[in-house]
Amino acid sequence: MKVWYHLRARRFLGWKFRRQVPIGDYVADFVCEEARVIVEIDGGQHDVRRERDERRSRWLTGQGYRVVRVWNNDVFGNIDGVLERITEALPSPCRLPREGEES
Repeated sequence: MKVWYHLRARRFLGWKFRRQVPIGDYVADFVCEEARVIVEIDGGQHDVRRERDERRSRWLTGQGYRVVRVWNNDVFGNIDGVLERITEALPSPCRLPREGEES
């Protein structure tokens, strides 16, 4: 997947993301645990499941995560915009030490 190419192996601003991570009753597409950020990719089925997806996002937010939802067509047509939205959801590097660093 195009997003995973950018997020894996700490390629994305040094943050560690994992994919297909179980959280409660849900499986998040991509998660950065240290920043408490979840990235969800919505396809065409999102229109049909909108209420369920909104409930899911509210639950995940209630667990302390920031949820970034992006459309699948944006992943293929505007990956720079998608990556910018993910960047905006991440905390400033000066506020949160990375894994292995001291605060």
